[in-house]
Amino acid sequence: MRPGSSVSEVDPILHLSIPVRDLDEARTFYLETLGCQPGRLHPGWCDVWFFGLQLTLQEQPDQVLSDRQRGVRHFGVTLSAEDLDGLLERVNRHDVRWLDPVSIDYAGTPQEQRKAKILDPSGNAVEIKAYVDPTAAFAAAGRPNS
Repeated sequence: MRPGSSVSEVDPILHLSIPVRDLDEARTFYLETLGCQPGRLHPGWCDVWFFGLQLTLQEQPDQVLSDRQRGVRHFGVTLSAEDLDGLLERVNRHDVRWLDPVSIDYAGTPQEQRKAKILDPSGNAVEIKAYVDPTAAFAAAGRPNS
């Protein structure tokens, strides 16, 4: 909410809901491994705050995709280089499954990015990355200026 606003005036919050095999295991991963903040907790589902995204973890083991079914599906966060380094240090203190180890794409160009993908305990792919020049990278992607 904006300061001085009413309950009906909420700034937009991006929301994503994903299936997980085991709610406690998934919640622990997002809170302890990735450093997310806890949100609502209910039987069968919970929210975590994934870098400003309201991420709802739904205990739906029958909807969890196999590695083959997942394909390119993933979500993630773009951080500053310093914040990415800190998150990678945190992640490396835990036993995680790496889908794609840390790599650099577009080296030497304005779109240069360092990125990695890890899998949560249910196999949901989470990408973490940082751009050398975020302004150039986002301009090339057509990101709005607001």
